[in-house]
Amino acid sequence: MMCDARLFGPQIAELSADMAVMVAPVTQGERIEEIASGLLDLLPKRFALAGLSMGGIVAMELLRRAPDRISRIALMDTNPLAETPVIAANREPQIVKVRSGRLLEVMRDEMKPNYLAPGPYRAEVMDLVMDMAETLGPDVFIRQSRALQRRRDQQAVLRKCRTPALVLCGEHDQLCPVKRHSFMAELIPYAELVVVPDAGHLPTLENPVKTTEAIRKWMRQPLILQ
Repeated sequence: MMCDARLFGPQIAELSADMAVMVAPVTQGERIEEIASGLLDLLPKRFALAGLSMGGIVAMELLRRAPDRISRIALMDTNPLAETPVIAANREPQIVKVRSGRLLEVMRDEMKPNYLAPGPYRAEVMDLVMDMAETLGPDVFIRQSRALQRRRDQQAVLRKCRTPALVLCGEHDQLCPVKRHSFMAELIPYAELVVVPDAGHLPTLENPVKTTEAIRKWMRQPLILQ
């Protein structure tokens, strides 16, 4: 949510040396289904799919809609469950603030307690996240908030997954904690769980070396014969 390709900057730099990498935006549509439907027209006929946080939620919807097109899936710091009524309601005052020009204030208030692990690069990562949010702007924040409020439960989709799957999260992620990812990994028949040390909700930026290592290993796993 409120991130662009810079969220995966370290991974793009490393992986694009030996494979084609495409970053798909999740900025259009007020429903996860709309976002996924728009992306299916842009994506290759068959592809490996990785999504982080809201990107992971969109990835699960893509898996639901087009399982035969996805060769493998990586779900990072995300949540397969529908939005709870409490969290859905809490998004409303955020939307009001954003409409009044307080986008960066909302982002900072949301991120301070939940997102990033303690460490020497925390401020640097926070600055990058703020810049990405400012670049995307308030209209994207509102659309993405509405999409998250209305999202469906994807547990049944994960149970049916038959591709090599990576479930990855930062050790210190309080928004989508390790326990939830252990649950996700148990749902998926062929999943590997990786907990990234010294990282919170954004391990691609907080510990890019360990995150990229896990993605490379996942990309090398043999396809599963069904």
